[in-house]
Amino acid sequence: MARDKRLIRPANFPDNPAFPVPGRGHAVLEGPGCRLGVLNLMGRVHMDPLDDPFAVGSKWIDWFDSHDISCILVDFHAEASSEKQAFAYYVAGRVSAVVGSHTHVQTADERILLSDTSVKTAYITDAGMTGPYDSVIGMKKEKSIQRFLSKMPQRYEPADGQVGLHGVLIDIDERTGSATAIRRVSKFL
Repeated sequence: MARDKRLIRPANFPDNPAFPVPGRGHAVLEGPGCRLGVLNLMGRVHMDPLDDPFAVGSKWIDWFDSHDISCILVDFHAEASSEKQAFAYYVAGRVSAVVGSHTHVQTADERILLSDTSVKTAYITDAGMTGPYDSVIGMKKEKSIQRFLSKMPQRYEPADGQVGLHGVLIDIDERTGSATAIRRVSKFL
């Protein structure tokens, strides 16, 4: 994991030289005529405590800006919808999109956030998951039910069956970094 340059992990993992965290918290993807900055952050509400995602996110957004990268996508991995929404409004106008993840359930609140700048930010609380549809967040239903009934740990096992693919499509003006559209995607294979 430490050598794979494609691995992106939360940028707000605490910096501890004695225990370096593998991966990087950001990436720059090159495409035809466009560079996309990608930033991953993890929230702190009902999650393991990490460094402040608001401060760390702001620092990295400034870094992208100083490297003339105007198209920026933030994956905000968090439990609380309120934390994801607050972060999105905090960075509105500075990034192209904030896409929430973690709950495995696609939300129906996609929108374009307006700001004091000309840049518009696309937002959704949770893009959803890709995995077995007839399941509890992708895992066998029986194991999840047993865990709740007995309060005893159960080894999660991936469910079988029909797969659902969930996510979002975001249109971004390459010149300005402004989001022009966001659409939910939901397909069953």
